[in-house]
Amino acid sequence: MKQFKAADLEELPSRFRANLINSCTGYKSLNLIGTQDSDGNKNLAVFNSIIHLGSNPALIGFTFRPLTVQRDTYKNIKETGVFTVNHVQEAFIDKAHQTAAKYPTNTSEFEAVGLEVEYIEGTFAPFVKESTIKYSCTYMNEYPIVENGCIMLVGAINALYLNEDFIASDGWIDLAKANSIAGIGIDGYIKGSKPIRYEYAKPDTNPQKK
Repeated sequence: MKQFKAADLEELPSRFRANLINSCTGYKSLNLIGTQDSDGNKNLAVFNSIIHLGSNPALIGFTFRPLTVQRDTYKNIKETGVFTVNHVQEAFIDKAHQTAAKYPTNTSEFEAVGLEVEYIEGTFAPFVKESTIKYSCTYMNEYPIVENGCIMLVGAINALYLNEDFIASDGWIDLAKANSIAGIGIDGYIKGSKPIRYEYAKPDTNPQKK
């Protein structure tokens, strides 16, 4: 088995090291975050760092890299206090990937990559119309990660929109049925297969499949 100690990682070429460490953490959620500034400039950016923080209240978190360059998503969220999260589905992986390109602030990634803007129930931040699982969020807080200069941002879910056929009787969402895509590292993508679910784990019972 190949071994990389901390000292070995420091000696690796930067791109190889970035791919290695980004991939070793496993599959990641893959979403497009939609924002808009007060002048109406729309922004859309792919993120693979969104995580569940709690269900009551419904909170999510995600990270920004250091603010050493222009981060339009961060700027827009701080300016307006709102954003949308849109699952990436199989039909538009290429377009989602392209949003990572460094477009000027006054260029809408929606238009640049060919995704349609959608506003639901008067939301200020734009949704991706093509996405079949999406939700709107309000900025709640942020926490600096002092070790590397990144920022963890916390958002509260205001409203969740999805196809009812994706929801199991217990509220669980079948992401494979929705054709939602997961991320691997920086630029890899994978489609889920049929999920395996188990009953709630208890000390006095063996694992039972649902």
